[in-house]
Amino acid sequence: MSEQPSAADEIMDGVYRALRAHGYADVTMQDIADECSKSKSLLHYHYDTKEDLLVAFLDYVITDSEARIRAHADDPPAERLAGFVGWFVFEADAVDREAFHIALLELRTQGPFNERIREQLVRSDRLLRGTVADILESGIEAGTFREVDVEETAALVVATLDGARTRQITLIGGTDEGSADSESGGEGDAPADGLPEPTYTRRVAEAALRRIVEPILAEGVALPSLEAGIDSMTRDDDAE
Repeated sequence: MSEQPSAADEIMDGVYRALRAHGYADVTMQDIADECSKSKSLLHYHYDTKEDLLVAFLDYVITDSEARIRAHADDPPAERLAGFVGWFVFEADAVDREAFHIALLELRTQGPFNERIREQLVRSDRLLRGTVADILESGIEAGTFREVDVEETAALVVATLDGARTRQITLIGGTDEGSADSESGGEGDAPADGLPEPTYTRRVAEAALRRIVEPILAEGVALPSLEAGIDSMTRDDDAE
């Protein structure tokens, strides 16, 4: 039997919905209060300013990410890495997720000017790079991966995937409309197999597995499935 969400969880869920609907720049305390069915005065009782609440929300999101990562700590290293890669993939119909990441990107732009936000962003970056480094170290010890520069490879993986997500939400919006001309032969051409054009994050994730992960696998170790990695993260979302 699941526990009822706490007032703090309800507020953070309200921040999430308000950011999706309004974006960082335009969201107000009243918008957040409306989304979590709390009074604006109650929000101000817990958080003096909108900045206080948004910094708390960043902390909440990163803490949730830490819990997701711990939940897969005992998975085989190759599967863990595929799950990490799959975490950055979102499809063209994931409009709510896209809107949320756009709002987070707006928050990230405040890092150079806001020390409290920057501290949370640094924490997030360390979590992502540290997670990949931990997966690689575990895999090297288990004989899954070849000996590699762990920190350098982790930085490359995170920069590749985070850059792909940023490009998709800022320049594309769903599928990579601009890629059809160069990759499928002409404007509006459908892929030869008749399936929808993969989103940019999916194509980069597939390339990351082929070009970064596969070359470091030990002899005889199979390349992990991106679909399985995506599915493992989707199950986490469904369980919430």
